[in-house]
Amino acid sequence: MVEEFTINEEGYHPFIIKKGWQLAKLNYTKEQHISQITQLDVHLKTDEIFVAITGKAVLIAAEIIENEPKFEIELMKVNQIYNIPKGVWHNIAMEEGSEVFIAEKADTHVSDFEHFPLDNDKIEELRILVSSELQSEID
Repeated sequence: MVEEFTINEEGYHPFIIKKGWQLAKLNYTKEQHISQITQLDVHLKTDEIFVAITGKAVLIAAEIIENEPKFEIELMKVNQIYNIPKGVWHNIAMEEGSEVFIAEKADTHVSDFEHFPLDNDKIEELRILVSSELQSEID
């Protein structure tokens, strides 16, 4: 009667998909390292809930004004629940060993996303912001 799930592989893995909702696990992958983030994503039909399980992860949110993203970043606390409302551009930077649960509408990963590519100046700005946030946590 009890279902049990263990997901150790790198990357994004929806593992419970039910009518109307899904739960996924995002395990660190090189693509989520701050040095590799080159775009933002948005979901138009669902909020997205994030819960850090272990490691260090930084949620990146942005408002795009006149084709320029204005970033807001949040160093995630383990076991704290974070919500990115539908329509908010976002991404997540992770350090090696980090794991995050993600809850959202079912099949969001299949059809409800758009991408916004960052230019080189915005990539560098984001790297500085995230690195500074991670460093301030160490200090």
